[in-house]
Amino acid sequence: MRKFLLGSIAYILLFTSIISAQNKYTLSGIVTDNSTTETIIGVNIIIPELKNGTVTNEYGFYSLTLEEGTYQLQISYLGYKTVNLTLELDADKTLNFKLEESVESLDEIIINEDVEKLNIRKPQMSVNSLSINTIKQMPVVFGEVDVIKSITLLPGVTNAGEGSSGFNVRGGSADQNLILLDEATIFNSSHLFGFFSVFNPDAIKDIKLYKGGVPAKYGGRVSSVLDIYQKEGNNEEFHLNGGIGLVSSRLLAEGPIKKGKSSFLFGGRSSYAHLFLPLFDLDNVAYFYDLNTKLSYRLNEKNSVYISGYFGRDVFSLGDSFTNTYGNTVLNFRWNHLFSNKLFSNFSAIYSDYFYGLTLDFVGFDWESGITNFNVKYDLKHYISDTFKLEYGLNSIYYKFNPGEIEPIDENSGINPDKLIDKYAFENAIYIDAEHKISDKLSLSYGARLSTFHRLGQDELNVYQDNNPLNFNNQLQVYEIAEPIGTESFSRSDVLESFANIEPRASLAYQLNESSSVKASYNRMSQYLHLLSNTSSPTPLDVWAPSGRFIEPQILDQVALGYFKSINDNAYSLEVETFYKTIKNRIDYIDSANLIANDAIEQVILNGEARAYGLEILLRKNEGCFKGWLAYTLSKSEQRTPGRTPLETGINNGDWYNTPWDKTHDVTLTGSYELNKKWSFNTNFLFQTGIPVTFPNGQYQFNGITIPVYEARNSSRLTNYHRMDLSVNYNPKPDSQKRLKGQWVFSLYNLYNRRNATNITFRENRISGRNEATRLAIFGIVPAVTYNFQF
Repeated sequence: MRKFLLGSIAYILLFTSIISAQNKYTLSGIVTDNSTTETIIGVNIIIPELKNGTVTNEYGFYSLTLEEGTYQLQISYLGYKTVNLTLELDADKTLNFKLEESVESLDEIIINEDVEKLNIRKPQMSVNSLSINTIKQMPVVFGEVDVIKSITLLPGVTNAGEGSSGFNVRGGSADQNLILLDEATIFNSSHLFGFFSVFNPDAIKDIKLYKGGVPAKYGGRVSSVLDIYQKEGNNEEFHLNGGIGLVSSRLLAEGPIKKGKSSFLFGGRSSYAHLFLPLFDLDNVAYFYDLNTKLSYRLNEKNSVYISGYFGRDVFSLGDSFTNTYGNTVLNFRWNHLFSNKLFSNFSAIYSDYFYGLTLDFVGFDWESGITNFNVKYDLKHYISDTFKLEYGLNSIYYKFNPGEIEPIDENSGINPDKLIDKYAFENAIYIDAEHKISDKLSLSYGARLSTFHRLGQDELNVYQDNNPLNFNNQLQVYEIAEPIGTESFSRSDVLESFANIEPRASLAYQLNESSSVKASYNRMSQYLHLLSNTSSPTPLDVWAPSGRFIEPQILDQVALGYFKSINDNAYSLEVETFYKTIKNRIDYIDSANLIANDAIEQVILNGEARAYGLEILLRKNEGCFKGWLAYTLSKSEQRTPGRTPLETGINNGDWYNTPWDKTHDVTLTGSYELNKKWSFNTNFLFQTGIPVTFPNGQYQFNGITIPVYEARNSSRLTNYHRMDLSVNYNPKPDSQKRLKGQWVFSLYNLYNRRNATNITFRENRISGRNEATRLAIFGIVPAVTYNFQF
């Protein structure tokens, strides 16, 4: 496969020289925001008479090759004024554009009919983009703008409930989502156990979620890709903006280092509700803080460099009992190089780290765990002709996994230091992806990714009889831990296990008429990392583990079919998609599995399979004072783990059972109404089927102890979840010419005070002696007010 990919690249380069020899010329350049000088991702560059065009890439660059002639050129992007001009193309030309924001509204949507036709023709599907302005309008808990909470309003995306971290896409688990911030992997996307996300909205430029039809340049996860880019910073003038809320505040500064060539961006955010806890005689502490930074420098017309970083921490403590600290650290160096007006490249060197620390004062020890990786990647985008584009590249990632380390707080604690065995791995990939316009009606996107994963040597590895770390007791019909018969030691350069997978990707779009099209896609993806968690949502204590001798990589196959329509010149738009996906080697846990501080995790897991399928509908209203969307998802998510032999029962008797993130119905209504320049109103309504749970359905006595008997896994559900949120934005001086501008945001989360169940626990009533169920609900109605400012 590697030879095939390299051969394909060589063929394309030869094909390029042939194309260039014809009487065609290339128009290229960069598109930026006129006021902030930020490059803009996804700007449409359209030639209406040819029904053809392109979009800017992640760094604002575009390239379009056309035959010699005179054309009407149209440059358009959501929320910006459309630029129209006449272009005489008689030689290769470079045209850079600066777009002005629409003066009517920060979130005004201006879409030209020809732009929408281009989107209908593109073979890309199962992709959602949200502007940061739209996200800032949405009402959220405590008034804190939240990127993760916002994407859960899209079809096919849910979370595990209030106060839960992560998100689930098309019936997949949270650890199956690849979350990228400036190309660096974020392993935990939540602050304060899921109440907030780690992304400061003031520092974010672009957000894109791939639920299917994932391009070949992405890999390593089997459910989705959330690709987030930070702003670059204004290289013309200094700006300051931020917000002050009831629970947290934020501040962002940006400006030029050398005017017109380089810029800086520094942002900070912190919560401070814990400062008021002593007023209520509480010693508990719960807060977070994060820092964003970016330095950009344009060396010349063909070279730009960027250094970006993120650092975040959460601190949670209960008096003198324990203190919990966790968070992400990422650092990325990127170099953009333009080989020609048709060939764009990006080199990245990335460091990413997730740290988890726990201090148990009442026991007397510190606990630390985490995962660190170093990633080097090189991507190229080749604009070969007006009908053929190519992306190809490679990347290598080195991982170090620290499952856990215990250190005594002092000599008198009675705790002996202990270290779980570190694990190491090396992941490589090479890919090629083509976008091919076959005719005016048919467009294709196809490619492949070759990924390899090598589990490297570690200090100690258990050896088991018949290489089986888990035995099955036929008499009791339960799985039991197998005792190791010895251990092996390896040097770091040894390879314990290797995996290689070819991951084909393909999608097509067929235009039915001027306003509608059908699309289809297929993609295979591999995931070599696994989050060890038997809860419905990730927690900071969960540990990542690499594939190896006892853990197989997860393999996804997904197909999707969709219908897309623009209504009334795109005043409305309709997207309908159906999908089906299967996952091999999905980890499952035996009953009573202990995952915490387990140095032999292979003794409590089995490899199973999963499947998910569903229907997604998204109806948008794109124009007018009232805008918004209605999203509905009908889906099913299941998994099973049959026995390894006919004599074994497997998990749940080998039957299919609902995953913890299976939600049959998911309805979201999101709307915004602009009354005038001063006042605007925003609302969300959510309804979701209750999450699957396992309840006891009986009990028996053994030696005076009451032992519960449980039903089949996840065969019951919590009550259905629903709530409504409301926010009001007030801009007191919308026409002010002063540099300092302010805006008030008033919000009500859970407007009608619905007490949604987070979980249900069972206990024995001490007075009556009867069993009883207790429901836990985290939030009722939550009012909030935030003051946003910019200078």
